[in-house]
Amino acid sequence: MKSFFKRMLLKEDPNVYQDKDSHLSQVLTVKDFLALGVGTIVSTSIFTLPGVVAASHAGPAVALSFLVAAIVAGLVAFAYAEMSSAMPFAGSAYSWINVIFGEFFGWIAGWALLAEYFIAVAFVASGLSANFRGLIEPLGLVLPKQLSSAYGTSGGVIDLVAVIVVILVGLLLARGVSGAARVENILVVLKVLAILLFVFVGLTAIHASNYSPFIPKYHPNADGSAFGGWQGIYAGVSSIFLSYIGFDSIAANSAEAKDPKKTMPRGILGSLVLAVILFVSVSLVMVGMFKYSSYANNAEPVGWALRESGHPIIAIVVQTVAVVGMFTALIGMMMAGSRLLYSFGRDGMLPKWLGSLNKDNLPNRALVVLSIVGVILGAVFPFAFLAQLISAGTLIAFMFVSLGIYALRPREGKDLPEPSFKMPLYPVMPALAFLAAFAVFWGLDMGAKLYALYWFIFGLVIYFGYGMRHSFLSKRSQAKENEEKNK
Repeated sequence: MKSFFKRMLLKEDPNVYQDKDSHLSQVLTVKDFLALGVGTIVSTSIFTLPGVVAASHAGPAVALSFLVAAIVAGLVAFAYAEMSSAMPFAGSAYSWINVIFGEFFGWIAGWALLAEYFIAVAFVASGLSANFRGLIEPLGLVLPKQLSSAYGTSGGVIDLVAVIVVILVGLLLARGVSGAARVENILVVLKVLAILLFVFVGLTAIHASNYSPFIPKYHPNADGSAFGGWQGIYAGVSSIFLSYIGFDSIAANSAEAKDPKKTMPRGILGSLVLAVILFVSVSLVMVGMFKYSSYANNAEPVGWALRESGHPIIAIVVQTVAVVGMFTALIGMMMAGSRLLYSFGRDGMLPKWLGSLNKDNLPNRALVVLSIVGVILGAVFPFAFLAQLISAGTLIAFMFVSLGIYALRPREGKDLPEPSFKMPLYPVMPALAFLAAFAVFWGLDMGAKLYALYWFIFGLVIYFGYGMRHSFLSKRSQAKENEEKNK
């Protein structure tokens, strides 16, 4: 039994990751990572969730939900910045935890992130589809309901638009990250301009009475969730926390960064600051234009609010750019998810063909698998449920990374390089980051936590049934033991 636990806690040599990932092309700059982060964070969520969460949980105080979620994400982002600066490896939290806590805990963190990326691809594609359909319907172009929604939702069989966009982004990424980064940079600029246009036009349609009361009186919803009061704000935080997971997609691509010690912290923290400003601005303007209850079950509230306030042309412009701009989130999520799958294959935790690179040093086999799973999930699960599931996996990984700072610090400047950025207020802030992430996780819908539990049971079956026996770390350790016995 002692040897069994010793095997689970084997730690990977960071030099092994550095050597394996050296084959990836290091072409991404701070500008690319800012675009990747903002493009992923300021994605489907900003055009959908402010209205949904206002109507379901927080009322006008939805802006406070976004702000509190940003504070939690900011605490964790400091930990991510230090980790990625010290260990710029593909796979982000999975690789880091493997080095500092051991293979078993690395697998748990990575498995949580894998759920995030699988589901996030489906979630973003579903949101893009809803906004695209909202854009073309005024033109008299209406898709059959069987092709407009996930299976079993509003008479849907498959969300055809979501399937098509996942395939298109997969084909783009298969050509290389530098080309995808150029597309990303252009689309992010357009998307931010569209958001600013909505904010400035929306300011002219605000009615102060819609902000009163700013924090509605608490009462339970029919499904048992909270509306109003601080309970509603808290429920809103858990629902929209997925909005801030984009900085993990930056870290997952750190092996492809130029000068990662400086590039990674600036990309992670810079993109989060820009995102907070945009999220809070859109939330305040949206609930000021119309009473929060008007946004119930509305998957494209930005376009709807502009049309209803007498700005149909601007609605078309903003929503067109929004739909195109949502490709940036898919680019970011699919880049990060494919690098994580590549990391599993690289280490033998999943079949090694996932860790293979093509002649252009791209992990396209992992990209194909991610695309297929994303398409299937988007076809089966409804939009709102996907939002909660993304948050569950992400928050578990965030808790691991926050605690990981305590194991990282003693090794900096020894077997790990001294990072150019360090989490401030050590040792207090890592504990605050962990507790804050745990509090948000605790507020998730019970169904999301239950599905997260099923996912982890499945992950444990794979680890003990396959990964533990096939991992390259295990084989190297066994070979070393045999060598010592034969001396």
